[in-house]
Amino acid sequence: MNRKTPVKRVRAKQRRLSADDRRSEFVTKATEFFAEEGFGGGTRALARKLGVTQPLLYRYFPSKDDLIKEVYRKVYLEPLEIGWEKLLSDRSRPLRARLQEFYEIYTDAIFNRKWLRIYLYSGLKGLDINRWYVGMVKDKILTRILRECRHDAGLATQSRPSAAELELAWVFHGGIFYYGVRKYIYEAPVLKDKAQMISDALDIFLAGFERMAESATDRRRAPVKVVG
Repeated sequence: MNRKTPVKRVRAKQRRLSADDRRSEFVTKATEFFAEEGFGGGTRALARKLGVTQPLLYRYFPSKDDLIKEVYRKVYLEPLEIGWEKLLSDRSRPLRARLQEFYEIYTDAIFNRKWLRIYLYSGLKGLDINRWYVGMVKDKILTRILRECRHDAGLATQSRPSAAELELAWVFHGGIFYYGVRKYIYEAPVLKDKAQMISDALDIFLAGFERMAESATDRRRAPVKVVG
């Protein structure tokens, strides 16, 4: 009688993650969690959602704010580190072509449900993510765009943009941003050709800046009235 040799069950060893990989995994899972659930609740609930213990989460992120800051860096800052400032400042190319390319790349990076939901949730919660990002957009994107517009119009580029110039740029930038909100958050009908939408928005913005620049030039050329 032949006896069957018992089959040994081998338990697959779970791969141990390095500290950097574990930290990155936490940020990825936290990003997904924040995008779906918002920023409510404490670290205990967050750790449970991440499938880890609270003490382990604290080893990598001493507070929830520290984790939120890392999510901001990963989701909002890293996509910007791809040479956009150099693209906007390349005066060997026409300004309009630079702006068109920039906004096509920029919207490719931010137009997704996760990015937009985190941004809107953080605004409703009063977190710093929105203030950080708005400040970055103003300093690194809009101010640079306005500097290039001023250069293209033959105006001085050393001075800071005026309040009116910044408001014009925000209206332009915000209109493009809201296209993404309507499409990915409200799931409302939008123009299918995103590049065309950007081109149309550029027509309005550049025409508005041209009128603003002409007014500034006219004020400079106006004769000074001498009272006496």
